[in-house]
Amino acid sequence: MKNNFSNLFKGFSKLNLSERLQSLMEAGVLSSEEANYLKSGGLKDSGLGEKFVENVVGYFQLPMGIATNFQIDGEDYFIPMAVEETSIVAAASKTAKWVRESGSIKTEVVGKNIIGQVQFAKVKNPEQFKKDVLSQKQYLIDLANREVAFGLVARGGGVTDITVRFVDREEESASFMGVVHVLLDPVDAMGANIINQVCEFLKDHLQSLTGEKVTMCILSNLVDTKITRAEINIQNIDSDLAEKIQEASLFAELDPYRAATNNKGVLNGIDPILIATGNDWRAVEAGLHAYAAQSGRYKSITKWRKTGANELHGIFEAPLIVGTVGGVTTLHPTAKIAMKMMGIQNSSHLSRICAAVGLTQNLGALKALTTVGIIEGHMKLHIKNLSLGAGAKDEEMPQLQKRLEEILQLRKRISLSNAIEVLKELRATRL
Repeated sequence: MKNNFSNLFKGFSKLNLSERLQSLMEAGVLSSEEANYLKSGGLKDSGLGEKFVENVVGYFQLPMGIATNFQIDGEDYFIPMAVEETSIVAAASKTAKWVRESGSIKTEVVGKNIIGQVQFAKVKNPEQFKKDVLSQKQYLIDLANREVAFGLVARGGGVTDITVRFVDREEESASFMGVVHVLLDPVDAMGANIINQVCEFLKDHLQSLTGEKVTMCILSNLVDTKITRAEINIQNIDSDLAEKIQEASLFAELDPYRAATNNKGVLNGIDPILIATGNDWRAVEAGLHAYAAQSGRYKSITKWRKTGANELHGIFEAPLIVGTVGGVTTLHPTAKIAMKMMGIQNSSHLSRICAAVGLTQNLGALKALTTVGIIEGHMKLHIKNLSLGAGAKDEEMPQLQKRLEEILQLRKRISLSNAIEVLKELRATRL
């Protein structure tokens, strides 16, 4: 049964904290106990932190907001996003509303395997090396599944293939590095620990088979064997706006300087979900950036094209490896709540949601950049942070923010010094 949160999305940003939590309880994505946990500020005891990292002294808390209006593959979602940057949640919600009213979001995951690497630094006879490994491929797969990955096999996963690559050492003529790739289906785990264990287990067997020396074993975060795709189609878009977004996309596709910032904007939508769900956002970023540079030139991971007189099509395509079992994801109470809010069914489901939000965030950014510009759009939402930075009290915030908006409208720029100066003036008038 598909969720329909249309009525609850309306006016969500205008609610106070208690009202927002009440809406989420009405939607059935939060229990009263979970709502109380969030309202009280989450974890208070450092005990759980002691289990995660060393030398614990406390928690660094990020605000967790809810992006609304998302309809992905025909189903409505409240999207939890843990992030410190102003405008990200608002921009995602606003753009999702536009897509909801004028288009659609569709997603898919192609492939299922992650990659482990066994490095042989200097292979004496590459041709024989490859022959030796591949002649025993099925034996090695069966052995690894029986001795190490048996838990995954029971859930429908495990080692599925073994391949051989050679890397030119460049500084040494006619010298090659041998790399054995172990492909493994981790089911709903991110799979980092298990793939590393499999590679280490196969180390001695590969050395015996080839007579070559293993240098190291490690997973790869460039998982081009499992790609997540999201597509957005917009109908009845202004023809000139569609043209501008296409040109902005071409800029990021052709220029690595622009591509870096474009992709950071995509990750503005993805990283907060990964953090909220306790996933390894650093691994996802590493894989995504490596994939963006696979052609030899760093490129955008999104692409937008005007497909008709008033139609726009966008696509996100990159590895986005996440987990829904194990580690912080299942141990941290806030991460568990975030997963529950989205009704996550498996790792591919979470990956698809991340891709959809990342592409939506990108669309919102390109629309803003090609119309009002980054300063007006971003800084208007940044005014609250500047007001806080200036030391404004709660009762001073509304008037200060109004004055700062007027300055922004007039000068097209604003700074903390403006906020401090205006606050001094407001306080002086009350004396």
